[in-house]
Parts: sequence; structure tokens; C-alpha cells
Amino acid sequence: MRREELEHAIRAATEITREDRVIVFGSQSILGSFTEDQLPGAATMSDGVNIAPMADDASGTQTDSLDAALGEWSPFHTEYGIYVQGASRETAVLPRDWEYRLVSVRNENTRNSTGLCLDPYDLCAAKLIAGRPKDHAFVLALVESHLIDPGKLADRVELIDPAEPRRESAMRWAKAAHPSPHLNARPALPH
Repeated sequence: MRREELEHAIRAATEITREDRVIVFGSQSILGSFTEDQLPGAATMSDGVNIAPMADDASGTQTDSLDAALGEWSPFHTEYGIYVQGASRETAVLPRDWEYRLVSVRNENTRNSTGLCLDPYDLCAAKLIAGRPKDHAFVLALVESHLIDPGKLADRVELIDPAEPRRESAMRWAKAAHPSPHLNARPALPH
């Protein structure tokens, strides 16, 4: 995904939700802080973006509307090559106070609607908590590109609720991640 595609997804999502702001979760929220030219290819491979309405009812009507109108295999996906997956605020386990660090994407391409993207460190902390191989590869690509500092990432993981059972594993992973001096070398990381 490219930044202009993220902006298009934000614009389309705000039209569906009839709100002027949405929250962007998931890997493509990284495009709120960096352009695709600054990012390693592994960080922009997805053609889907997770977007949560600012407000939704208990049954998730707004989220369902996003999926129906802009979701995978929708006419929007077929026409533009990207799709929106409706999400809720509970989609990811995030560090304390993440809402105060959101990165705003708002311009003419969004028709002055705002996509509030996760801060890169909050995003990476959530990815480490999710702990899937693709999440580890995403974070490692950002570390190896020197866009994410492992020490600062470990500090951010510490802001996740200590009751979260995956927190310690995520902390070990962050502390073990170091940018490799060799392009193809990968550090040994705990699972």
C-alpha cells in the first residue's frame, strides 16, 4: 500500500461512517508516519487497512458497514486494489495512553477528513503482542531499516498492561532485536 492509497481508504471510510475522523489500526497505520519510499517493502505489502469508526453501537453497525462497502472482494477492492477491514478499538492490545500519541493524516486527498494512525512504537508493541510470524517480520524490517529503536520499543511494551500474558514474550523479543550490520543477516530472536 502507498500513502495515497491509505488517504483514499480514510476518505472512503469517513464517507461510509459519516464521521470526519476514523482510527487506523494494523500495519498500514505506519504510513501515517512514513511514506512508502522511506519504508522497507515488508512494511507496505498489505493491500488491506484496518479502520475503526470513532463511535459505534454495541452491535458494530458502523464496522459492519465498512466491511460491506469497502471490504475484501468488495467492488471498492476490485476497482482500487485496496480494501478496508472494519475494526473496533479492542482490535489490538496497545500500550497505555496510545490515544494521545495518534498520528493525524489529513489533507486534500482525505477531503479534510482525519485518519488517526497508530504511533509507530505503539503499532510495533501491538504487533509483538499479536506475535504472529508476519508481525515479527514487520517489526524486524522496521528495526533493520533503523526506523524503530529496539530500546524505545521495549520501553513502549512496558506500557502494556502487566496482566497481559504475552507481554513478557514481547519484551524479550524487543530487547533481543538489534539492527543487523549486514543486509541479509537476521538476529536470533526468541519465539
